[in-house]
Amino acid sequence: MRVLVLALVGLIAASVTWAKGERAGQFDYYVLSLSWSPTWCALEGDARQSPQCDTEADFGWVMHGLWPQYNRGWPSYCPTAERNPSHTMTGDMADIMGTSGLAWHQWNKHGVCSGLSASDYYALSREAYGTVTRPEIFRRLDKAVKLPASVVEEAFLQANPRLEPDMITITCASGRIQEARICLSRSLDPVPCGQDVVRDCSAKDALFEPIR
Repeated sequence: MRVLVLALVGLIAASVTWAKGERAGQFDYYVLSLSWSPTWCALEGDARQSPQCDTEADFGWVMHGLWPQYNRGWPSYCPTAERNPSHTMTGDMADIMGTSGLAWHQWNKHGVCSGLSASDYYALSREAYGTVTRPEIFRRLDKAVKLPASVVEEAFLQANPRLEPDMITITCASGRIQEARICLSRSLDPVPCGQDVVRDCSAKDALFEPIR
């Protein structure tokens, strides 16, 4: 009887796990999330002693992730038959993602919903990162400033003429500029974001720290 009960519990747990994930490959567009590394380091990375936050790392806008998105909502943790990435594959993404740990997390939560293999998902992520020009002016800051989040958005719009205001949103966390999120089609062309993505930070004096 105990064996039967354990087997039933296992089956129920398995069905629940699968129920959490949507069907891989079925989504409408991507969100490319670029994180301002000094903000992440100040809020989380320094406490974790992350190598991303070492002074010699010189990270500015790192790729947080490439997220499959519905027109409303998003899939996550989709069941997939694709193999998980190797340590080498995640390590190779650290140059644009800061750490191999982030590369693994992004595959585990978002990449599995892309319908791609891990290697193809990372290749597409790198390509998406390369399609967006990160405004050079932010790398030239030599001290912390406070500014409206709209200024950061405008800098991205000027550096990327194909972008329109409804294709990008700037987020804040704890009074700091946090991320630039850009909406891209499956072929990585800029597209309008869904209403649940366009939630611009309204701060007029968000802290923006320079690269260390």
